[in-house]
Amino acid sequence: MDYEIFKEKNISKKEAIELLKNPENFFDTLKLADELRKDICGDVVTYVNNANIYFTNICESGCKFCAFPHEKGTIDKYYMEPSEIAEKALWAKNNGATEVTLMGGIVREIDTYMQADIIKKIIEKTGYIDTHAYSPFEILVGAESAGLDVKEAIKILKEAGLHTVPGAAAEILNDDVRKIICPNKIPVKDWVKVIKELHNQGIKTSSTIMYGHVEEPKHIVDHLFLLKEIQEETNGFTELITMSYLHKNTPLYTSGVVSSGASGDYDLLITALSRIILKDTIPNIQAPWVKLGIKLSQISLRCGANDVGGTLMGDEVSEAAGAEEVSMTKNELRNSILAINRIPKERSTTYDILD
Repeated sequence: MDYEIFKEKNISKKEAIELLKNPENFFDTLKLADELRKDICGDVVTYVNNANIYFTNICESGCKFCAFPHEKGTIDKYYMEPSEIAEKALWAKNNGATEVTLMGGIVREIDTYMQADIIKKIIEKTGYIDTHAYSPFEILVGAESAGLDVKEAIKILKEAGLHTVPGAAAEILNDDVRKIICPNKIPVKDWVKVIKELHNQGIKTSSTIMYGHVEEPKHIVDHLFLLKEIQEETNGFTELITMSYLHKNTPLYTSGVVSSGASGDYDLLITALSRIILKDTIPNIQAPWVKLGIKLSQISLRCGANDVGGTLMGDEVSEAAGAEEVSMTKNELRNSILAINRIPKERSTTYDILD
């Protein structure tokens, strides 16, 4: 396969699948992705100083890839009131965070109006901090619980002060795969509908892919091409986050459906393929250190990625699924980037450079 040609022309789905399936292509694929990264992003590597706020560990969706949520009625369940969430956001801001990401399970009682109230309380308490909140699934469920359509619900959230949304609940955008790993979660057509409506109303989102479980190469490729298609229509994605499935303690693993997560070389291939398919359509590709570990994240920066994620100030979802480290200081992240002779730059949620 002539790799140089992909610098000028777009790769086809068939060619992209071949890159994933043929191990002889491994180093050529990584090299091409790194060259594309350098042409598009240069040697700057970005990160965000952020905190995750887990406002509840109750979840009704029952995803098989997740080890975090608890069923209603368990002793260790928790559920924060809007004022408590705002206090956590103020703590994060006082400790240097420029972004808080609201994380939690799917709970039908949390409707659009409560979601909006949480955003308002955070703004009132902190003055302002970027509040990255509510996946497309949460927005859909919130709208249904409030008796609203998605367009009305997003309008209410925007008026409350919501500016960016995590493109989570995507996992793999294939309904056959989703029937295995998250049978109760939002179907592909609804995920796309919510994402496009967010973008149409001027709300930026991240995009994600979670791999290393039951998916096949064609599912990975279809997912990335769908994200590219949406971006070409809306230009609403700020980044792609490549999320390696952390298998320990999850039902998929404990029930024997999967024997492990992705290998290290597959992690690198997914990062590289993402860059080759997306090029500068979604210019920012994140290799999240909390999913990969800092050393593999550093290598991913030589395979197409240009962002390492955030300081996190704790990531309970990854921790529950077996991640060994769940937070880093700003200096630790910067030093890890300097160690591979790249230029660290702190960014905002929407990739404005802050330093």
